[in-house]
Amino acid sequence: MEQLATASDADQRETTTTAALAAMLEIDEGTIESHLNGLAACELVRTYPDGRVRITITGEELLALDTDELVIVDSN
Repeated sequence: MEQLATASDADQRETTTTAALAAMLEIDEGTIESHLNGLAACELVRTYPDGRVRITITGEELLALDTDELVIVDSN
């Protein structure tokens, strides 16, 4: 999520792509999409049908907590 936050912006609605994130993290796109879908279910990222993605304001606020503790977010 941190890498997504550096590659996108919630306020400006700037997006990146799953392909760009996969390349940045050196992980296959399927793995990235799986993680993004989970984060989207928790409203921490916004995904688009064309492969674009961006962090949400809620996601930015969670990262801003800057805690070293484990944070568990439930989509229910």
